[in-house]
Amino acid sequence: MTRPDPEYFIKIRCSAAQIAGYLKRAQHDLEIAKKDAFVEVRFTYAYQALVKIGIALLAKEGLRVRAVPGHHAKILGSAGRILKDPDIAVFGNAMRMKRNEDLYGTGEFVSEKETAEYVDFVRSVLDRAERRV
Repeated sequence: MTRPDPEYFIKIRCSAAQIAGYLKRAQHDLEIAKKDAFVEVRFTYAYQALVKIGIALLAKEGLRVRAVPGHHAKILGSAGRILKDPDIAVFGNAMRMKRNEDLYGTGEFVSEKETAEYVDFVRSVLDRAERRV
């Protein structure tokens, strides 16, 4: 990984248990995303799971993200670089923009089909992250 941007990242030491905890929380969110009756809830939890996966991957690299504007985009981009998969940033940023539409917009923001695709994608990222850490 290139030198971390100090505006977004702080160097830390994380134990294996802490990293496993991040992944466990991501798994929990993904389970909610797979089972809830409401598409909006499934989408939101899938997005949260993807962010938490990124946080775990960064922790494994010895970094903690700072909660500043734009930090989710940095987490998603970093997860893509760590797992050598640019689709993580692409899908993640699409999800982030849809989440913003839900927060600030009106009307339907995500379909059942899109949500199912996002949940499947996040599941595949979680599988790869678990093998990595």
